[in-house]
Amino acid sequence: MGLDENLFFREATLRLCSSLDIEVALQRCHEYIGRFMPVMQMSLHILDFEQNVLRVVAMVGANLPDGREQVLHLPEKGRREAKAYWKTGAVVRIINQPDQIKLNPELLSRLGLDENISYMSMVLELEGSQLGEVGLIAQGLEQYSAEHARLLHLLREPLSIAMSNALQYQEILRYKQMLADDNKYLLDELRSMAGDEIIGADFGLSMVMRLVEQVAPLDSPVLLLGETGTGKELIANAVHRSSPRKEGPFIKVNCGAIPETLLDSELFGHEKGAFTGAISQSRGRFERADRGTIFLDEIGELPPQAQVRLLHVLQRKEVERVGGTRSIPVDIRIISATHRDLPQMVAAGQFREDLWFRLNVFPIMIPPLRQRKGDIPYLVHHFINRKSMELKLKERPTLASDAIDRLLAYDWPGNVRELENTVERALIQHRTGGHLSFGELLPLADSGGAVQAQGPDEPLISLDEINARHIRRAMKEAGGKIYGPGGAAQLLSINPNTLRKRMDKLGIAYGRKSWRPEPSD
Repeated sequence: MGLDENLFFREATLRLCSSLDIEVALQRCHEYIGRFMPVMQMSLHILDFEQNVLRVVAMVGANLPDGREQVLHLPEKGRREAKAYWKTGAVVRIINQPDQIKLNPELLSRLGLDENISYMSMVLELEGSQLGEVGLIAQGLEQYSAEHARLLHLLREPLSIAMSNALQYQEILRYKQMLADDNKYLLDELRSMAGDEIIGADFGLSMVMRLVEQVAPLDSPVLLLGETGTGKELIANAVHRSSPRKEGPFIKVNCGAIPETLLDSELFGHEKGAFTGAISQSRGRFERADRGTIFLDEIGELPPQAQVRLLHVLQRKEVERVGGTRSIPVDIRIISATHRDLPQMVAAGQFREDLWFRLNVFPIMIPPLRQRKGDIPYLVHHFINRKSMELKLKERPTLASDAIDRLLAYDWPGNVRELENTVERALIQHRTGGHLSFGELLPLADSGGAVQAQGPDEPLISLDEINARHIRRAMKEAGGKIYGPGGAAQLLSINPNTLRKRMDKLGIAYGRKSWRPEPSD
């Protein structure tokens, strides 16, 4: 042929190494070697006689069947003879004549081929381990010669390496898919255990949820404001789950819980050797949140240096690892939260004003529990159900007749978190028997107009009556005004239309004349 074998080896190998996609690399190799031998189709495959299947790793060339199978079951006819022929130990085999034993007509038909072909194959192995085969198909009979077999044999090692890499890559993809499925399953389990439902979404938190619906579809930064224990993380979760990023990660960072010396490394990552103990490269929380949401809780606790770097992330959408020299782009949505007065911190020079303006694009104020006491009965029943499962109680306990009244009479400085802990403590005590009561768990408190606890001999007040009293008090304080600043809807953190419907149901008048104070004598 007058062929330079070194050049042939080099050019074919370069094409095999030209792409991580094995079909692209094999197609380029197929086009090159087609200059020196007939080849209509080329494939990498595994012939598994133990399970009687032909597993196609990659197949390229002309006249490939549409929707071709990746795993083909070997026909029963001639299987034993074919197995004996293929196990003869020959490295390169040539079949230039149709043979029902060596090339089964049924298998050829499923591959979109007829019997008027020639076939050449070579066993591939690496470090003594057999991997599979490479197969070449040419149209017509008597197409392959010993010279063609010798040229193919020159490429045994690079083809074996390509086959090994392809198999390992497919295995990595399989494990990646398994890991993604497992992570999704575990995330769904955690969400079901933690509870995705926001109690009070239709009542005390209705205004908050309207704001969540408005901002969730966007990428704008959100700042959650409110006292400790009001459920800021739950609202952040709601924003993430309602956004186009819901399939991406939701990374939580408690800015006040990370030591200042480790904060930069935790948030932005570090390179190997960046500091003592940095034995390997590490991604930070911002990188882990790529294509998702990062929730920065207690943002007011960030030290000045971290505030500067956070501002850089917000402005440039990129991070730089500690000890690194290159910027890494990140696609993230930032939700921050604090119980502190950030404008006052800005005035005192404790928080950067430019960072405050960046974070305060869409603030959401979460009302404390004392301003939405109508949600307490629903929260209590929710916590009883959830905590009963967590504590593995055989049966759900019943509430004492005055239990809800006691809870409504307390102002809950620790908000929803304090209520949850109180319910859990009561359930732990319930293991000894008796009705669920909170008398010994709450300080004697009068919230200044809140519903007072009833004695055990007094008739139990219905939830409707409790809500009616609460609404009447709000209407009285608002002077009969429902809408706007200082209105009863704002005092109760409820949608004005929802408040009107509830007042209609409870038979409460809402004209201003009904709530106008009597003139003094």
